[in-house]
Amino acid sequence: MTFHLPDIETLSTDQILAILDKAQDYIDNGAKRTLEGKIIFNIFMEDSTRTRMSFEVAAKRLGADVVNFGAGASSLKKGETHADTFQTLNAYVPDAVVLRSSEYNAPRFAMTMFDAPVVNAGDSWRAHPTQSLLDALTLRQAKGKLDGVTVAICGDIAHSRVARSNYELLNRLGVSVRIIAPAMMMSKPTEFENAQRFENMDEGLSGVDCVMMLRIQKERMSEGFSGTDVDFFYDYGLTQERLQLCNKDVVVMHPGPMNRGVEIADDVADDPTKSLILKQVENGAWIRMAVLDYAINGA
Repeated sequence: MTFHLPDIETLSTDQILAILDKAQDYIDNGAKRTLEGKIIFNIFMEDSTRTRMSFEVAAKRLGADVVNFGAGASSLKKGETHADTFQTLNAYVPDAVVLRSSEYNAPRFAMTMFDAPVVNAGDSWRAHPTQSLLDALTLRQAKGKLDGVTVAICGDIAHSRVARSNYELLNRLGVSVRIIAPAMMMSKPTEFENAQRFENMDEGLSGVDCVMMLRIQKERMSEGFSGTDVDFFYDYGLTQERLQLCNKDVVVMHPGPMNRGVEIADDVADDPTKSLILKQVENGAWIRMAVLDYAINGA
């Protein structure tokens, strides 16, 4: 049966832990070229730096060849449908497909078009499973465990695929999740059901072990963002002063790209002891190696 990764909900808890452990094994013992001779299609229909680069690095570290596809230079610009494009690409018989799209549920549609495993590299505001896996790995490295840790996810919750995937994964592994956002950026009551909700940043940060900041997803807002970046930073920006409200050994995470001075201060983003942001970037390649290996070769 073909392994697909459209979202965290698709994975069992055992599969999540197996992927985390496989990535950690790569870090500790180095990678073998387990994908030698395989061809992976990177289909990116939305702009990306970290995700696209790390998937390509991951594939090449394992010995695979990568074919990059950008929608802006394809026949989609001439009016070809996504279905015809996917069927055309499937005819080249890739061994795995990595898909990033602004279209809601695009990976699940792609799963019906490709004979190879499809890995979601982010779709709309719905899901970003490999980001949540790398975040979990980074947090586990920092804290030595996940069960019993308290994480505050702060910022534009309503429009964030990262928040949704992280909540699903972390909640599954015993992490206590808080979400902090202004009313217009807070999720619907039917989502994040087990998370504590706060509209006041200072109240929400009290006693947390990890703060995960999110940027304002202005490109996904149907009504636009009311207010200024300065106002948002005053009410919700993560500063050194606000970190004093957290537990003493608090760590800071951000999936990127960061908007410095909007959701996070420079001295927090660059803090040598608290910031795990570059460690997240580093772990992105290891996690995506584990996912690609798992998708093509199995457990």
